[in-house]
Amino acid sequence: MSDDAAALAAFGYELGVLKRIRRAGWWHAGVRDPESVAEHTMRVAQLAAIIAAEEGADPARASFLALWHDTQETRTGDLPHTVDDYLTKPDPRQITADQTQKLPDRSREAIRAAVDEYESRQSAEALCARDADKLEMLLQAVEYRDIGVQRVDGWIDSARTSLKTETGRRIAEAATTLSPLAWRDR
Repeated sequence: MSDDAAALAAFGYELGVLKRIRRAGWWHAGVRDPESVAEHTMRVAQLAAIIAAEEGADPARASFLALWHDTQETRTGDLPHTVDDYLTKPDPRQITADQTQKLPDRSREAIRAAVDEYESRQSAEALCARDADKLEMLLQAVEYRDIGVQRVDGWIDSARTSLKTETGRRIAEAATTLSPLAWRDR
């Protein structure tokens, strides 16, 4: 077995932890079994592609950036914003550097570049991916509210005020007025 293959396999196992890490902030609202970071990330990546397509950016790149935006949480867990007054949030770039240290050059550089681009928020694709992250939180809050979870307005308001793209803002506006089951209407 090559060292490269072992490093890639080990990283694959680490990424699997994201399926078990729950989005911790929702516990504050009383959600007993919130979605996992991996579940959140999947919809973020899909929304990033949609937003990018509408904004004239590269959907594949925006989706790729979104795929890597929370992978650092294998090392830190999901830290809700309430920790901000007590902890200095770790630098995602540094965690990614540590996570990918043993990976082959091409994989390591692709992942590090994606995280750097996402965190820099300079490219259109990074802005679309960031909006997708916030929009996914808004959609999740509306879904939780629809099944009876109260006290989610803070998540909805926070998401709406942080959106940068016109498409993200338009989707958020529509999402707050639609039923989460609107897609079933014929």
